[in-house]
Amino acid sequence: MAGRARTVLVVLASGLLVILGGCSSPQPDVTIDLLRENWKDVTGVTAGGDGLQVTASARSIVGQDGRGGQPDPPLNLAGTHLMVGGDFTLSATFADMTADASWALYDKPPVIADEFRVEPAGLRLTLQGKELDIAVFDGTQNKDLARPVPMHDERVTLNNPEAPLTVHRSGDTLTVASGGETLTSLALGKVFSSGRLWLGFSSDSGGFDVTSLTAAAPRSAGLRTSGAAAADVWQSEDGLQALAAKTRPDLRIGAAVALGPLSSDEDYARVLVGNFGSITPENAMKPQFLSPRQGVYTFEEADAIIAMAQSKGMIVHGHTIAFTEAMPRWMRELPSGTDAERKSSAAALLDYVTTVVTHFKGRLDSLDVVNEPFDVDQGTSFQQNIWYRVFGSGYPAVVSKAVYAADPAVKQFINENGADVPGRRQDALRKLASDTNAQGGHLYGVGLQAHVYDIGTDAISAGDLSKTLDAFDAAGLRVRISENDVTDDQGTDTQAQQYATVLAGCLRSRACVSYTTWGVDDRYDWSIDHDGNLRQGHDFLFHDGQPTPAYDAMRQVLGG
Repeated sequence: MAGRARTVLVVLASGLLVILGGCSSPQPDVTIDLLRENWKDVTGVTAGGDGLQVTASARSIVGQDGRGGQPDPPLNLAGTHLMVGGDFTLSATFADMTADASWALYDKPPVIADEFRVEPAGLRLTLQGKELDIAVFDGTQNKDLARPVPMHDERVTLNNPEAPLTVHRSGDTLTVASGGETLTSLALGKVFSSGRLWLGFSSDSGGFDVTSLTAAAPRSAGLRTSGAAAADVWQSEDGLQALAAKTRPDLRIGAAVALGPLSSDEDYARVLVGNFGSITPENAMKPQFLSPRQGVYTFEEADAIIAMAQSKGMIVHGHTIAFTEAMPRWMRELPSGTDAERKSSAAALLDYVTTVVTHFKGRLDSLDVVNEPFDVDQGTSFQQNIWYRVFGSGYPAVVSKAVYAADPAVKQFINENGADVPGRRQDALRKLASDTNAQGGHLYGVGLQAHVYDIGTDAISAGDLSKTLDAFDAAGLRVRISENDVTDDQGTDTQAQQYATVLAGCLRSRACVSYTTWGVDDRYDWSIDHDGNLRQGHDFLFHDGQPTPAYDAMRQVLGG
């Protein structure tokens, strides 16, 4: 029988299943107990002396129109992930399952938008009773992002669901086993090619305990744990914020951020922390991300973003409280047909406001208390959302007063699109802000989003911006340029000129207290086009970690 390779299964005392191809593969000699690592910022996961307790968080992403509900199970983003350059073995043991138990292993975090989640390459194991679903994703996206299609999907029956579940990579082969029994073995393809492993546990409708969780690998694989990418980077003395401080020390240059790239992408973390003095959580503070079920709050990811910002000396702008989109289904479906229903729903909405603002009290410099109140067709009528149906046209004042009662120090803004240039929509926004304060509100100013999706129709001229800022200044209102991004459809030089025009206008006006661009790097500039296809944009200041001409133009405006 010489020349035929043998496969030997070895079960270690820890319960790890090690698959040895032939007699030449050594046993793992680096082992990490992952239960002792950092899990404190993972939604639905609580670390205790006996392991991890996992409860259902009901996190999902609802579309702009309120339909759908793509599952959004959490990963350990701000805490511990693994670095490994070769073969590895991971093992987990579940106990006290009340429904389903899911274990995810990805080689990078998903990209999260306010409307969809882009599933990365990785593995998801879901156990319910004795049935184990094994789904392997290679990162390929189908047209329906809400229903990602795995490259491999099968269901197997376990003899003992309390036995350790084991995931093993050996060369180009991925093996899943339970209690010493191989369940499936398949070609890896693109899966686990990044040299990193991001872990998460979740349940759709119940809870369970993780009583053991280990990682092992040959010493040559370089297995180790790592934290968030932003931990080891600092503001540059030559970055955008540092340059602005030389002429306008009161002006903050900011960007919208997401926890996934902030934790996993060294380029993203470097250019963000190096250049910006403030951040806006892109999605993590929107209602559907903070409260997926009524009375249930999932603050962990927002807390992690804020903690990172504070550790780097950055201020945080909160986004957002009252908003037609990005609402969880429970909030959208609050009744409003009768006086009694409106009274009950008002109590639920105000409880949400008080709980959220109290939780973040003292950690936010400013906050969008109302976001995009006017209709989406660029008119001046209110969107008929739950806030309007419950409180009427005076709802911004109601929300503002509730925010002030919970945190009187946070600066309050109404944020709107399409009001960047003089016209009826801008006049309506200025009147709404003034009326809100006349009704007892506490608005500090307005946010002008300054999205330039089409240079031909959306471009903001220096003259129009100057008139706009003067008009709000005369009304006693401060202005944030709150979400500036610019298409490159007419070339990067035109894009750069538009970026520079907006920043220069803000820099010259005492009314403009901050400038924020709605993103950092084009790697994460994703949207769904009119045909339902995933589309990557090129609207930001950096591309794959490198500055664009728009960034250089911004530096020139700031004297760099």
